[in-house]
Amino acid sequence: MDRRRLVPYLLLNVLVSALVTGGILYFYDRAYRADCGGAPIIPTLPLPANATPLADQVHVDIVSIIGAGSPVSEIVVIQNTGPEAVVLTGWRLQDSHGAVYLFPQLTLHPGASVQVHTASGVDTAIDLYWGGSTSIWQAGEIASLYDSQGILRALYRVP
Repeated sequence: MDRRRLVPYLLLNVLVSALVTGGILYFYDRAYRADCGGAPIIPTLPLPANATPLADQVHVDIVSIIGAGSPVSEIVVIQNTGPEAVVLTGWRLQDSHGAVYLFPQLTLHPGASVQVHTASGVDTAIDLYWGGSTSIWQAGEIASLYDSQGILRALYRVP
C-alpha cells in the first residue's frame, strides 16, 4: 500500500485521539471539582477543650488538603456542611507555623466548597489563590480555620 494513502487515516486517528483525550480530561476535571479529586477524606479533628464550638450556628469544615509539599498542586478544600449560607469574608486559614490566608469577600452556600490554592492565580467563586511560591502544608501539620471574630471553627491534620 502506498504511504501517501495512509496520511489521511493517520491524521484522522490523531484528530479522534485528541478529541477523546480532551473529552476525558474535561469530564475528569468536572468530576474532580465536584468530589475534591477522589482524595481520601480524613475527618476534621475535634475542637480542643478550650474552643467554643458553635455547631448549631456554623458548619464549615476543612474537608481535605491535597498535594501537600508541592506549592503548584497544594489545595485546601473547605466546605459548608450546614443548612445556611456562611459569609467567609475575614475568615483565616492558618498553618502550624503561622502562615495565614485571609479570605476575601465570599459567601459559601450550603453544600458548596471552595478550594484554596497555595500558588498564584486569579480568584474565582470556587478557587482562591494564596499567592505563595513555596509549600505551605507538610504531612502531620495542623490546619486551622478561624472565623472573622477569631473563633476556631475547624482543624485538620495534613495526611
